[in-house]
This record gives sequence, structure tokens and C-alpha cells, in this order.
Amino acid sequence: MKESMRDYFKPGLIHFMAYPTTMKGDGPIEETVKKILTDTYFDAIEVTQINDASVRAKVADMIGASCVTAAFGGQPMLLAAGKNVNDTDEGRRAEAVALLKMGIDQAYELGCVAFAFLSGKYDSREKDKAYGALIKSTKELCAYAKQKGGMTVAHEVFDYDVDKKSLIGPAGLAKEYAQEISACCDNFGLMVDLSHIPLLHETTEESLLPVKDYIIHAHMGNCVSKDSSMPGYGDSHPRFGFPYGDNDVDELAHYLKVLMDIGFICPEKRPIVSFEVKPFGDEDSEIVIANAKRTLDAAWRKI
Repeated sequence: MKESMRDYFKPGLIHFMAYPTTMKGDGPIEETVKKILTDTYFDAIEVTQINDASVRAKVADMIGASCVTAAFGGQPMLLAAGKNVNDTDEGRRAEAVALLKMGIDQAYELGCVAFAFLSGKYDSREKDKAYGALIKSTKELCAYAKQKGGMTVAHEVFDYDVDKKSLIGPAGLAKEYAQEISACCDNFGLMVDLSHIPLLHETTEESLLPVKDYIIHAHMGNCVSKDSSMPGYGDSHPRFGFPYGDNDVDELAHYLKVLMDIGFICPEKRPIVSFEVKPFGDEDSEIVIANAKRTLDAAWRKI
């Protein structure tokens, strides 16, 4: 493409994945957020919980001054606490929703325009009951977010039988779920992720085309899915070009082309499309981020 990618989407970076020591809400948050906000490659940043209210206020001020769009990932909150929004036990389900509502509160404090979460593990014998619990939780989260402002709520599609083993899940069920929620919640949509597509045992088309009308957010990343004995196997988001990884320049280019063909990335919308990359072992965050930027530049030239 000769046109700038920025005419079609806002390139973003998931802060807590690129700098994993911040993922639980502590650590060098201010310093690392500043690195992203001062890097003019990025038009968007995705953050998660920040435990210290004073740090949260400083980050909010930095985001507000940066002309960068911010989104909030509630996924680490659920995973770290072991909570599940589709838990078939009503008490535990309610605890998961309450935790995410705290995340929505923080997201508004930080000036975020979007909030994301994921569904949890499920017992195949109680899949219908788990699905009902997920519907109930999602409606509660959408209503809570809407009463506080204009923030959108996105459910990220994860693998269902490899690593996270989330209910949502395969494209067919993701479509059914999105249809049901969208019928009553106008602030809801799906988040898709290149790094999850091989883990879903789907092609890019199989994963994206069925849900094309519901996609509101996208991630770019890599995974290792071929053999469970390989380093980085599962949903670990290694850098592009990682040994035995599934995604590199060609796969990213194809993913972006499909997102373009279905009208998701376009000048009229300019949605957030963020890197989800994480240092593996003793890799350096800055090098992993530079790798991602070079990969995207190369992929865009192929479209």
C-alpha cells in the first residue's frame, strides 16, 4: 500500500504485554507508559489496572496530553484473580463481574474509549449453562459501562482447547454470542487477534468473515501452535519471527488485507489495531517492540 496505514487504522501497543512486569498493576508503569506515548509510531495504547491511585492520575494526565487513544484490557484482572464471567456458580460469576466493573471505573479515570474482557474456562457438560452465565455477565458489563459514559465493551475471542480454553471460542459460537448481545447492547462488539487464529484451528477467513459485522477492535501478534513441546507454545504472544511461530510478515499482511476487505480498517473508521507482543525469556522489551514495528511496516508494503 502506498497510502499510510494511519489513514486506515490507529497503530497501537498493549502496554502491559510489552512490559509484563506492569501487568498486575504495579511496577514501572509511569516510565513505560511514557515511552509509548512519546513514540510517534503509536496512535493508541492499551493499559490495564493501575493499583496506585496517584500513578493512575499521572497516567491519565499523560494520556490526555498525548493525543493518543487509550483502551483498557480487563483480561489480566480476570486471569490474575482466577475469576470467570461464565462461572456456573452465581456467587463466583458475580465476583468476576464486580472485578471488571472496577476495571471499567479505572478505564474511565484513565480516559479510555474502550474496555475489553474474555470469557473463561467451561465444563463441556455444562456448556449451555456457562453460555447463559456469559450472556448475563456481558449484559451487566455493557449496561454498567453505558451508564457511566460512551465507552465500548469488547469481548476478545480466545482459543477454546489449547491454552486459555475460553468459552468464546470458535467463530460460529462467537457470531451467535455477538448477535445475541448486539441485539440489546449497542456498545458491544468483538475483539479479534491474529495470534489467536492458529490456536483456534481456523484460517484468517474462517475466523474473521463470520463475525465481520461485530468486530470493533483488533490485535496483531504471533503464537506457537504446532507442538506443545516447543518453547513459547500456546497463548504466550512471542515476537514476530519467533522460532516455529505461526505469524510473520506474510500472515500479518493477509490478516490486515482481510480486515480491509470486510471494511473494518478504513479511513472512515480508523479503529485501534494494537500489537500484542511479549518478551520471551530474557528478551528486551524495546527490541521486541522495534521488531513489531518493522514487521508491520513490511506487511503494509505487501498489501
